[in-house]
Amino acid sequence: MLQDPRDLYTGILGIGLPWRVTEVELRKEAGELHVMVSYAAESGYRCPECGRRGSRKDGRLRRWRHLDTCQYKTIVTCDVPRVSCAEHGVHQVPVAWAEQRTHFTALFEVSVIDWLKETSIVAVARRMDLSWEEVDGVMTRAVRRGLARRKRERVAHLGVDETSFQKRHEYVTVVVDRTRGRVLYVGDDRKKKTLEAFYKGLEPKELAAIETVAMDMWDPYIQATLKHVPNAGKKICFDKFHVAKHLGEAVDQVRRQEHRTLLKQGDETLKGTRYLWLQNPENMSEERWQDLEELRRSSLKSARAWQLKEVAMGLWGYLRPGWAIKAWRWWIGWAQRCRLEPMRRRARMVKEHLWGIINAIVKRVTNAAGESMNAKIQRVKRMACGYRNRARFRNAIYFHCGDLDLYPAE
Repeated sequence: MLQDPRDLYTGILGIGLPWRVTEVELRKEAGELHVMVSYAAESGYRCPECGRRGSRKDGRLRRWRHLDTCQYKTIVTCDVPRVSCAEHGVHQVPVAWAEQRTHFTALFEVSVIDWLKETSIVAVARRMDLSWEEVDGVMTRAVRRGLARRKRERVAHLGVDETSFQKRHEYVTVVVDRTRGRVLYVGDDRKKKTLEAFYKGLEPKELAAIETVAMDMWDPYIQATLKHVPNAGKKICFDKFHVAKHLGEAVDQVRRQEHRTLLKQGDETLKGTRYLWLQNPENMSEERWQDLEELRRSSLKSARAWQLKEVAMGLWGYLRPGWAIKAWRWWIGWAQRCRLEPMRRRARMVKEHLWGIINAIVKRVTNAAGESMNAKIQRVKRMACGYRNRARFRNAIYFHCGDLDLYPAE
């Protein structure tokens, strides 16, 4: 015995009184299946604001896209009543199968969100027969509800970093919960006021609960943190990755300057060696290490710069601040006497920020979570082939990296 299609779609939509499916119509030519739902008048009308009984004023015919039935696009149609309340005026009755102000059922939005986690907006739009704007709207609503549901909590270990939005040095600031590996905040640009906006959104107890803030040696971030986080001078940590990045850039500058000088003399010793000097020796193959070994034992300026960098990377094993400070001061003195200007500039930078480096060493803090998140954000950007504006880029970051509850309540 065949089941009544009205009962079937009542179960599929998961609805009950006062809603009921009154008709199911297959339109083969259009490739659509229409499910008509009505409101049972005998159930009475209640104001959605206060729950008190009211009267029906009129209705609004609305349509929602639902999950496909086999090869047919499924459309839910309903004349949704509007209720007149003496206290709250006229309001539309909320339907049981979709959130307000959307043209999709909750189950359909769940499916779109699941696909968005796997691929780009363009691909989802193409596979689900939607426009780019419709899919972007689903993502925007998902992020909005996820941020609204996020509970306030005290986060002890933060990571602050910038990530590129577009070319021409355009950035957004990203604040990461290093413990849980999730994005807490995305702000335009990388100015002091950008990070201040995040701190101003925290309560005094939340600010006091912060134990460490890992960041680059970027002065606007430093000043914002010193201004808003209690006792920030002992909590700001300049991690090893960023120090290594700055010293690696200095080594490369020395190599390029020396390479130009040697080429004028017909010497191609440094040709094709850029990545030998920049790669971590621990990750080198035996063949590449042998190539570097011959160069680093030479009298090249690049070899001296590389040695300075590697010695600095070996100074992160100290546990006591006194010994760490002594070792770094020795290194700063050596770098300042080396007569290699790029390394001398980095030595001055390290000297100015030594307090934060010592914090990172003693507290064993790295911003590995922040760097990992930055890499994930860049993958999201590549998957979308870039973003035209920061608002959509922020949404994408929150969607993929915010650990949010994105799904509709229904």
